[in-house]
Amino acid sequence: MNARLVVLVSGAGTNLQALLDAARNPGYGATVVAVGADRDGIAALDRARDAGIPTFTLKVRDFETRGAWDDALAAACAAHQPDLIVCAGFMKLVGKGFLARFTGRCLNTHPALLPSFPGMHGVRDALSYGVKITGCTVFLVDEGVDAGPVLAQAAVAVADDDDEATLHERIKVAERALLVDTVGRMAREGWSVSDDRKVTIGR
Repeated sequence: MNARLVVLVSGAGTNLQALLDAARNPGYGATVVAVGADRDGIAALDRARDAGIPTFTLKVRDFETRGAWDDALAAACAAHQPDLIVCAGFMKLVGKGFLARFTGRCLNTHPALLPSFPGMHGVRDALSYGVKITGCTVFLVDEGVDAGPVLAQAAVAVADDDDEATLHERIKVAERALLVDTVGRMAREGWSVSDDRKVTIGR
């Protein structure tokens, strides 16, 4: 039985496309059942529609409070009965109402090796610091910023002539592969989180 994925997006949708491509393999173990966005007119929604996947859009500005938006997002996701929610380039932080429903079942990616360089500028910050190795992280979302339990990481070497754009592009390639692999393993094998935040994939 395939795990049901709801994917949340804000932009081009390259991570979404990687998941859609992987899900075409019956052995992958997961199927994208809906795609949600926080804005209109983005390529990620076009990718979903082209694949025949239901979509929904919830803009923060259409709600009186951020909490009301968060509750609506949780309800929209829950309507599709997801086993996992994947934030794939989703540029909004989810709140307490959302996490009350989906703690331990919502994951995100970050373009650095957490806990190093959290926040919006992980690639820039790593480059400015002068590290020789950076990478990407897939983690479970909690109430912190890029602070949840780590599911998987991949290293990417920093070249002497890298700028933010060239380094970020190589990290994105590694990130797509890591996300697809991690989601597939979680779907097929299950996962658990210990009291000390260590995640084990596989029963």
